[in-house]
Amino acid sequence: MNLDDIRIIDTDSHVMEPPDLWTSRMSEKKWGDRIPHLVHDERLDEMRWLIGGKRLTGVANWATAGWHEHPPSHPRTLEEAEPGAWNPDARLERMDDFGIWAQALYPNLLTFSGHAFRAMGDDALIMESIRAYNDFLTDFAASSPERFILLSVLPYWDVEESVAELLRCKDKGHHGVCFLSKPYKIGLPPLHDPHWEPLFSVAQETGMSLNFHTGFQEFDEDDFKTMLSAKQARSDYAKLSALSYLGNAETLADLTYYGVCHKYPNLKFVLVESGFGWLPYFIEALDWQWSNSGAAKAYPDMEVPSFYFRRQVYGSFWFEKDTVSRMLDLYADNITFESDYPHPTSLSPGPASSAKTPRETILESMADLPDDVCRKVLQDNAAELYHLTID
Repeated sequence: MNLDDIRIIDTDSHVMEPPDLWTSRMSEKKWGDRIPHLVHDERLDEMRWLIGGKRLTGVANWATAGWHEHPPSHPRTLEEAEPGAWNPDARLERMDDFGIWAQALYPNLLTFSGHAFRAMGDDALIMESIRAYNDFLTDFAASSPERFILLSVLPYWDVEESVAELLRCKDKGHHGVCFLSKPYKIGLPPLHDPHWEPLFSVAQETGMSLNFHTGFQEFDEDDFKTMLSAKQARSDYAKLSALSYLGNAETLADLTYYGVCHKYPNLKFVLVESGFGWLPYFIEALDWQWSNSGAAKAYPDMEVPSFYFRRQVYGSFWFEKDTVSRMLDLYADNITFESDYPHPTSLSPGPASSAKTPRETILESMADLPDDVCRKVLQDNAAELYHLTID
């Protein structure tokens, strides 16, 4: 496999929110200190995000690429972190170092701390905060838009506003939507409810995929206290992290069992940062249960779940080796590659990480796979999914 002939597309990375993301884009006169901003924590001696009255993670909590200690230890400032975690020019240099041509960008705060934004209690304030983030993302990619895959966050509690924001971001060059997979957990209708029809229909018409990042809108304060407390056993952190990868199993069942894929045949769904190895087993289990529960007879117009997965659902992998080399060719048209940069378990070598670089990982895990499979997984699938032009 000659990787120089492939434009490697990384379908999951994160960008650290800069300290002035919201304060520089929102009216202080209108919102005052309700705008998301940083406050100093004297006990921890770091700047932490204050959103919706809640003190959240530190400004560089998730920027642990190359860090010298295991989590929950993290850089105290962005200046202590790898510049590629927050600076667009440095990010492009790091991508070049890793042999990555394009990279999808996911948030941290709006993904993992959505509960804090909801606690603001003012829909207009939350809406403006979301717009500010989406505009920041557009600006982050301005110097090299062809190399960044922008994924919008929507005001999901309001379908009409969500449609408007999707269209606004589409016009600004965004490629898809970062969406919550279990809306019922926060009192909203499940994915298969007609409530979401206006949004899903527009997403299908515009080619904007729905991307379900593990942990999005699922973590709460107790989860973070467990994961980020220095007093917690490392086994607790490892357990919660590993279990989060399986959260998208329910998402896949909801999409295939309840007619979402069936109703929107051209809408693409992406399972993000949940790995690949469990998918072949779980897809087979879904088919088995569909037949043996009588669902196939009860819903004769529906196809088996594996049909819908192959047609319009995507997964991804990063650290896996054995499952990739043995089973990836089963779903060569549905899997992409990711690095999770610069998060704690990303493909970012460092003193406290056993990870290898993305390029080294690819060569090690995919060495025995056919060239056409490698090209699909590393380049073609993501290019088609996000409408990228490969020169």
